[in-house]
Amino acid sequence: MKKNILLVGGSHGIGFEMVKSLLENYTVYVASRTKNELGDLNVNHITFDATTDNLNESQLPNEIHGFAYCPGSINLKPFKMLSLDTFKDDMNLNFFSLVNVVKTIIPKMAEDSSMLFFSTVAVGTGMPFHTSVAAAKGAIEGFTKAMAAEYAPKIRVNTIAPSLVETELAKRLLNNDRKKELMSERHPLKRFGNALDIANLAVFLLSEKSTWITGQVIGVDGGISTLNVN
Repeated sequence: MKKNILLVGGSHGIGFEMVKSLLENYTVYVASRTKNELGDLNVNHITFDATTDNLNESQLPNEIHGFAYCPGSINLKPFKMLSLDTFKDDMNLNFFSLVNVVKTIIPKMAEDSSMLFFSTVAVGTGMPFHTSVAAAKGAIEGFTKAMAAEYAPKIRVNTIAPSLVETELAKRLLNNDRKKELMSERHPLKRFGNALDIANLAVFLLSEKSTWITGQVIGVDGGISTLNVN
């Protein structure tokens, strides 16, 4: 019998690429507001808004072997232009809603299961205009390590910290050739990321191939967090 993977968010972007890769070997549940690109894929879809809803446990499998929380935000503005409400909204979507889902599903997490969250390279590498998102994602990184310690050895908990990835969320940062060129040049590997770059590692961390990895924040960032080659 196939093991069960639950993704909150998964109808587009990184989550959608994860779904396509996972379907061959797992039974996949996707909790999201809409089905979007999922179309006729063989997934179990649960209509769910992470910021307002509680997951209906009756729609979930009895055991969950892998879980990923994909929703995120990018509010890149000078600090003086960010309201307190923006900070609250970013924290709610990125962190508090994640905690709410984890509270619901933690009793269903199987032995040797895996949880996966998403941060940003801007937590470990200070970047201007990232105060709100870096604060929210920084909470996720601390949560990751604390949860990994508390639930070892039963559950592995890891986080991926990407740099700029070409998704719908980041489209205004890559909406012309000049922006794409500038963003590519910032990275040592001379390109920005794509959804599959992140999904490949995500699927690995959810799988049985990563059974000796926990409590980690792993950068998938074209080298920008650790290399200075310009």
